[in-house]
Amino acid sequence: MIQSKLPHVGTTIFTTMSQLAAQTGALNLSQGFPDFDGPQALREAVGRHVMAGHNQYAPMTGLPALREQVAAKISRLYGRQVSADTDITITPGATQGLFCAIQALVRAGDEVIVFDPCYDSYEPAVELAGGRCVHLHLSPPTFSIDWQRLADAITPRTRMIVLNTPHNPSGALLEHADLDRLAALLRGREDIYLLSDEVYEHLVYDGREHASVLRHEELYARALVVSSFGKTYHVTGWKTGYVVAPPALTAELRKVHQYVSFTGVTPLQWALAEFMTEHPEHVTELPAFYQAKRDLFCELLAGSRFGFTPTPGTYFQIADYSKIRPDLNDIEMAQWLTREHGVASIPVSVFYQSPPADLRLVRFCFAKREETLRQAAERLCAV
Repeated sequence: MIQSKLPHVGTTIFTTMSQLAAQTGALNLSQGFPDFDGPQALREAVGRHVMAGHNQYAPMTGLPALREQVAAKISRLYGRQVSADTDITITPGATQGLFCAIQALVRAGDEVIVFDPCYDSYEPAVELAGGRCVHLHLSPPTFSIDWQRLADAITPRTRMIVLNTPHNPSGALLEHADLDRLAALLRGREDIYLLSDEVYEHLVYDGREHASVLRHEELYARALVVSSFGKTYHVTGWKTGYVVAPPALTAELRKVHQYVSFTGVTPLQWALAEFMTEHPEHVTELPAFYQAKRDLFCELLAGSRFGFTPTPGTYFQIADYSKIRPDLNDIEMAQWLTREHGVASIPVSVFYQSPPADLRLVRFCFAKREETLRQAAERLCAV
């Protein structure tokens, strides 16, 4: 008999719902990926670099030109000067970056504080490191941190706190005041690290500013910040991300990274470095690009029986279905919507260790073509 190291882990809900959408021919607004392609110039660059012979290993830390472009972006947007050599590591996907950060710093018996609802990759990584997640509920309907509950949860065993802003699945944003409050709470506990999942850093709407940990001098000293080229450039299948951290933390991250994948895909890194050099405006145009999709989707849903507040960030929209089928839990509701109404979503309860009994929320992805959003909204308005 195999004694599983992850006995409670099965196939993720994202795979399950995408498979169900494919089987039923439903519109897939479940898994978080666009149904349109990345910029043509970026895609063309990959072919050129493949044909130019850029097909062998890139350096373990990532292509220097790409790390330099990340450093330039961070300086331009967040006002922080980081070293491309000692502070930035390119990883084959943000999830791999998160995993390596946890493996590098969490030891047997350590506690890691996460905020539910939270992305499902955090806990398995902590368990594989021998640690234990301490789950704190974010406060609905704004999904904000309960600061007293966080203060009470910190113990001598606390080794890491995982932040996620903009937040998946709710789209909630941390404010600069939240970072200040967190810094005050952690003073005197230099043994607690931060892992800041900021993969949706450029998807922030209504003129609001992304409060990155990179902006915060005190917190950055103890942090690893993770982001995603796949999310930013509409190429999630490229599975390319990066981790930014002070040199001592980066050194520990790289010790793990080099034995997990060693390096990322070389021609993709060349193409991203080229595109970032020639099109720095792409990241500053993203908020308006995705806000237009959010606004369209919410406008079209206004005539439905779903309850919602337009999301402030990410490309996900949470919707309350309690006026439609309160008799169904959200997993049943997601399956029912897919099978009976042809729109796949993600049930929010899967992001909780212990979901509230009355939770009646599903998550839709609006990183889709206008035609897809119109068709999906028409079907949802008929529910």
